[in-house]
Amino acid sequence: MFNKGSTTLSWVLLLAARTVLCALALGIAACAGTGPHSGAAGSAYPTAKVPLPAATQASVDTTNPNLTADGKVTTGKNYVIGPEDLLKIEVYGAETMNRSVRVNAAGQIVLPLIGVVQAAGLTSEQLAGEIAARLGKDYMQNPQVIIFIEEYTSQRVTVVGAVATPGVYPLKGRATLVQAVASAGGPSKVANIRLVKLMRLKPDGTRNITEYNLNDIQEGRISDPEIRGEDLVLVDTSLYKDTVTQMIQWLFPLAVFGTVL
Repeated sequence: MFNKGSTTLSWVLLLAARTVLCALALGIAACAGTGPHSGAAGSAYPTAKVPLPAATQASVDTTNPNLTADGKVTTGKNYVIGPEDLLKIEVYGAETMNRSVRVNAAGQIVLPLIGVVQAAGLTSEQLAGEIAARLGKDYMQNPQVIIFIEEYTSQRVTVVGAVATPGVYPLKGRATLVQAVASAGGPSKVANIRLVKLMRLKPDGTRNITEYNLNDIQEGRISDPEIRGEDLVLVDTSLYKDTVTQMIQWLFPLAVFGTVL
C-alpha cells in the first residue's frame, strides 16, 4: 500500500522536474529567437559577420612547399606530391600501365616494369617526366605519361570541439570550412555553431584565429572560407545546451522515480 507521505513526495518531485524542464525549454526558445539572426550588440559569443581581410587571414608556412605566398594550398602543376597522396597514372598507348597508386610513407610508388619510383617531393609534371624517362630507356619509344592527383592526403585538417567525430582528416582537393565540419560528422547536440574558430599556422609557429558563424555561411550572408593544410577547426560548445543536456539526464531518472513512489 502507498502511504500518503510517499505519494505527496512523488508528486512534488515530479512537479519540480517538469517545472525545471519547462523553464529550460522556454529559455532555449528565447535564445533561439535572439541568436544568430539578431546581430545584436553584446552577444554572449562574438561572431565574425564578415570575413577578415585576406592579409589578416593568410599566413605563410615556410615549411610547407604546397603553400603559396598568400597561404593557399597549391594544386595542379605546382603541387608537390607527399606521402599518402593518391595518384592516377596514365601512359598513352600502354593501357596496362594505367592505374591509381597511393604514395607510401617513404614517399615512393611501385609501377610495373620500372619498379620503385620516388614520388614525394616532385610535382606531377616532374614525376611524369621521371616515369617517361625510365620507360623510354628500356621499354617504349617516346612514352607519354600523364599524372592526376586524385587525393591530396598529405594535406590534413584537424577538427575538434563539439562535433560528432573529432579527428584529423585528409584534404581531398579543395575544401571549405563547412565541408571540414561535415567530414567530422557535423556539429554535436551541444555545439554553438555561431562560434566556429578557424586556426591557421603562422611562420613563428603560433596560430592566427578567425571566428565564423556557420548559420551566416549556410544562409549565404558570408562566404564559406577555404580550408588549407594544417588548419585547426574548433567548434565551440554551447554552455546553455550543455547545461540543459546534463539537467535532462539528471532530472529524467528523478521524474521516473517519482512516478513509481
